Order: sequence, then C-alpha cells, then structure tokens
Amino acid sequence: MEREIVIRVSGVDLPGTLSVPGGAPVLVLFAHGSGSSRLSPRNRAVAGELSRGGIGTLLIDLLTAEEDADYETRFDIDLLGDRLEAIVRWAGAQPETRDLAIGLFGASTGAAAALRVAARLGDRIEAVVSRGGRPDLAMESLPRVAAPTLLIVGGEDHAVLPLNVAAYRALRCRKELEIVAGATHLFEEPGTLQEVSALALHWFRTHAPRPEPK
Repeated sequence: MEREIVIRVSGVDLPGTLSVPGGAPVLVLFAHGSGSSRLSPRNRAVAGELSRGGIGTLLIDLLTAEEDADYETRFDIDLLGDRLEAIVRWAGAQPETRDLAIGLFGASTGAAAALRVAARLGDRIEAVVSRGGRPDLAMESLPRVAAPTLLIVGGEDHAVLPLNVAAYRALRCRKELEIVAGATHLFEEPGTLQEVSALALHWFRTHAPRPEPK
C-alpha cells in the first residue's frame, strides 16, 4: 500500500512516500515545516491515521538535503509553494491519483506554502489543514483561499497561537480554529498528536467528495 517515489521538480529530485487505499476519495499532500522531512514522526503519525481512515497520503520533501541545510531557504515560501503546486499537478497526471481530489496538510512553514497554493488553485484544492503552522507567512494570500481550512494549534504554543488567530480572522472561506489544550508547538504531550490526527481525519472526510458508485 505504501511505496517510495521520486518526483522531479525544476531540475531536482524530491523523495516522497505515497499511500493510496482502495476507494480513497482524496489525496492529502503533506508540506513539512522548516528543518523537517517526510520522515517526521509527527506527520507520519497523522498520515498513518488518515490512511487507516481511507484517505490517500503523499509525504514529500519540498527541499533537497542541501537546500534544507540553508536556514533562509527553509523560510522561502515562494519556493516551497511553487514546488508544492508542481506536485499537485504531478498528482493530477498520474493514473493512480489523477481522479482523486486534493487536500493539503501543512506544518510550520509548510502551512504557509499550502495556503498559498490553495489560494492559487482555487477549487482544485478540496480542503486544508494546518498543524502548528505559520499561516501568517502567507497572510496576503489568505483572503483568496476558497478551500475549507482548519487551523490546529497548541494551547501552550504561545508564540504561534496569536499568529494563527490573526490568520483565522483573515481567511474568508469556511474555517475553524482548533486549540488543543495543553499542547506545545510539537504536540509532544500525551494524547495531543492523536487529537490532531482525529481532527484532520474528520476535516478531510467531511470535505472530501465521496467516490461515485461504479
């Protein structure tokens, strides 16, 4: 069910992990945060829960190892967004995924990239979820996001919580802000990541189109 792939984007090879359960209505692309990767145990845990719930997932590195070593590149939202958009288009051209709707799950700076892509692609994006994200880094794009958007942030993430509140106010789409009590930025506290996974699964299930009967 799960397999490793490589997607070539703008002359660089980006590794990913693809899982498409039978009958999946949507493929969720994971955009990782600065300094993280597709091997992030937190995003893999969320992706695993989505997969068990019948949702397709693609964990993909938006930067090469060399690029990720550059602190400034990690915060290059234009670059991250361009590559994520290219991966959305790649998914739309593959026999295995071209008939699936697309959802986006962003963490940290990846959330800004996801929201920027959602603003560009309109109804091509079915839903967006941000976990401990920096949606404020895409503030100018937020009023143009049409996809239903869920912002999840830890109640003890004192630096990022107010940024999410400001982003929530800027969004004009269907939206929710879920504050996970007792959680800090990485959701390392017992039970908090499971709550994130449950919230994300419910959001994508709610907003994903149901597959037509054959």
